[in-house]
Amino acid sequence: MVTLREPKERTTMWHATSHCKHCGACVELGIRGDYCPNVLKPSQVILSPQGYGPARNIVSFTGGDMYCCYEFYVECFKSIKREFGDDLWIHIETNGYGLVPKVLEELVQAGLDSVWLDMKAYSKEIYHKLCGTDNEHILELPARIIDEGLTLEVVLLCIPELVGLNEISKFGELLSSVDKDIPIMLLAFFPEYKLRNLRPPALNEMVKAYEILRSYGLRRVKLGNVHVFCSHDELKELVKKYGLEVF
Repeated sequence: MVTLREPKERTTMWHATSHCKHCGACVELGIRGDYCPNVLKPSQVILSPQGYGPARNIVSFTGGDMYCCYEFYVECFKSIKREFGDDLWIHIETNGYGLVPKVLEELVQAGLDSVWLDMKAYSKEIYHKLCGTDNEHILELPARIIDEGLTLEVVLLCIPELVGLNEISKFGELLSSVDKDIPIMLLAFFPEYKLRNLRPPALNEMVKAYEILRSYGLRRVKLGNVHVFCSHDELKELVKKYGLEVF
């Protein structure tokens, strides 16, 4: 069941939020939410295991990043494309570790259309602390993914005193050198599991990180996990004062 058909260039979560903020108010209450884009009819918004939103013509592989075992995905992608062609786009969420050149090429040939790239950290030392490995080829992926003709969105996570403003600035420089129209989702970190000792970012830190990315000429930046760093009333003021895009 598809309730919203998207072109390939919009096969991202970043673009999804321009059609729906996923609050479900139009379905549950019969009213539009405060930040509703007023694009969809309530009949296009359905309830899924992940919450309310439209059913788009996208098959998305998220979580459990296993692209080092790419053979499974190659066969899966080929099966989807044989059955549906470009009626269904194939989108993956990945930290990029498994997307070495050979694997990326194989996935593209099998039918991959779109990549959500979670870049974690820019500095080698911080990346190793978070992920236990090197990130040299991951920093090269945005350019390589675009060169392959894929739709790309990048996710950055703001973690104060770890992936802070200096790291965000380095990412801004890197991504702007590739393409200033890359959709970027800047997420606020919240403490979980082995990172419970770290604090979430404050409102002023998230605004500053947003401004840093925009200062590099990046035109498509949105803030996410907004509830972590500001209240509903503060969010209204943010949107009004800065024209921030949120999701």
